[in-house]
Amino acid sequence: MRNIIFCFLVFNCWFVQLYAQTAQTGMSKLQQQPNFVLILVDDAALQDFGAYGGEAYTPNIDYLASRGTMFTNHHSTLMCAPARAMLLTGCDSHLAGVPNLPVFLAPEHTAHPNYDGILNTRVETVASRLKANGYNTYIAGKWHLGNTSYTLPTRRGFDRSFVLGASGGDNYDIKGYLPFKGNAPWFADGEPLEKLPDNFYSSEFLVDKMMEFMEEESEKDQAFFAYLPFQAIHIPVQAPAEFVKKYKGVYKDGWDKLKQQRFEKAKQLGIIQQDAILGEQHPELQKWDNLSSEEQQIAANDMAVNAAMLEAMDYHIGRYIIYLKNKGLYDNTVFLITSDNGPEGSVVKDSRADMWMKWVGYHRDQNRLGEPGYYGFIGPEMASAAAGPSSFFKFYAGEGGLRVPLIISGATIPKAQKRSAFSFVTDVAPTILALAGIPQKTLLVPMTGKNLLPTIQNDTVRVYQANEPVGVEAAGHSALFKGNYKITRNAKPLGDFKWRLYNLKNDPGEIKDLAASQPKLFAEMIKEYSVYTEKMGVLEMGTQYEAQAELTNKIQAIVLGAVRPWLMGFFALLIGFFTWRRRRRKELSEL
Repeated sequence: MRNIIFCFLVFNCWFVQLYAQTAQTGMSKLQQQPNFVLILVDDAALQDFGAYGGEAYTPNIDYLASRGTMFTNHHSTLMCAPARAMLLTGCDSHLAGVPNLPVFLAPEHTAHPNYDGILNTRVETVASRLKANGYNTYIAGKWHLGNTSYTLPTRRGFDRSFVLGASGGDNYDIKGYLPFKGNAPWFADGEPLEKLPDNFYSSEFLVDKMMEFMEEESEKDQAFFAYLPFQAIHIPVQAPAEFVKKYKGVYKDGWDKLKQQRFEKAKQLGIIQQDAILGEQHPELQKWDNLSSEEQQIAANDMAVNAAMLEAMDYHIGRYIIYLKNKGLYDNTVFLITSDNGPEGSVVKDSRADMWMKWVGYHRDQNRLGEPGYYGFIGPEMASAAAGPSSFFKFYAGEGGLRVPLIISGATIPKAQKRSAFSFVTDVAPTILALAGIPQKTLLVPMTGKNLLPTIQNDTVRVYQANEPVGVEAAGHSALFKGNYKITRNAKPLGDFKWRLYNLKNDPGEIKDLAASQPKLFAEMIKEYSVYTEKMGVLEMGTQYEAQAELTNKIQAIVLGAVRPWLMGFFALLIGFFTWRRRRRKELSEL
């Protein structure tokens, strides 16, 4: 009997110890499954963050950069919706059904299966993959991938969502930002909203909403994926006065000075080589010295609001970091911070736009910079300057439109390092899945991007081999990268639709065209671009196509449709008046 009791006690101790070890191992595995916070800034240039040499005070983003890896040769596509499709799916935008902005699509393009302009059902989002593997998934911010029942985030892998369905909107209320947009379409968990809360400011509210989602989560022990696509710094650029005041006067010397300063800072930080060539302002852009003192002040003020909007966003990112630390979630969270494309330069001063602004309640009052109703925009000249060493800006395939920041930060990521290897927007999704330990699976449309972890762990490892081409196209603007080389073709209004060849290693400004001096390489890359277009189902836009013209045509058609009933009524009254007048004269003549 004593032996039996002894054996029972030994077995019991062994079982308890085994259970404890198993529970501890299980908890360890749970803790090892990382959380993800994907932060997408709208229209930020490569050097807009402080860590990349920008003027804006971004201490929280800079802090995350210091405890992670900064990519200095990361590229996206040249406009927002295609970039967002590529970011979330890891697939080329044409395969995802978002090769262009819907407002830029010509009627003949929409018949093509790759040109729906909204996220198709053939691709799977990284949120869907994470959700299927036990993650809680949330989004608060700009979606812009379709507002249909099958394209809203609630149908594409997100448990909770509060999203802007359009390309942009006011940062203080529900107003749209373009003449034909009307109110901005906001959705809460898939349901359309008629108004936004009082005291709404986009960057603050989106962070509040993300924290609210996490507080309301019933399964708090599961890992999470939080996607924060901010409105900052998309037009209209707006920021509370307390953020704006410190940047008054920072940009008073103009865009040429700013471009030179960012170029020099890029060399100091090792973002470009010491012998790099500075990208020039496009010859069709305005000269700073040709502006009046008042015009110069307005341009400098808009750039000040732009920087303030970045700082305001960073401030609220800091609030979210503090929240995660207080909840004990920060140490096991990987942050990924990037931009959808380069700086926005498409808005220019126009009398018709001024009339519309006044009609809907926007203003350009220089005494109320960034405040509710202010319609700020930096314009093409400041956008070119913000691009620093690079050429062009958003909506063009020059480096200024494509080369953007990427920071990956977390406990498992090597700290305080830079990577100069070429990387692409489609690489983010497979990297997240690799960090989560989720194996690649056979998808209907396979990912075209690559896992960045080997490069993060070893600086000598390339993401793409020297002979491996990477193509990109949107709205007729095109590029193909291979090793240090790039062929590019920019369409109207500032482009001439001519292919050029550059060595980006020492010419990030795309100044020296090598097409004539290296004809064999040039022909080879042109052929590889043709292979890319055939594989991805890219439509050739042609030399006469112009995205902005398509947008103008749509606006004019909508405006005409809106005023047509009034015009018809007016002409009906006019005809009626003249008919009555003729009859009256006839009656009087017969008396």
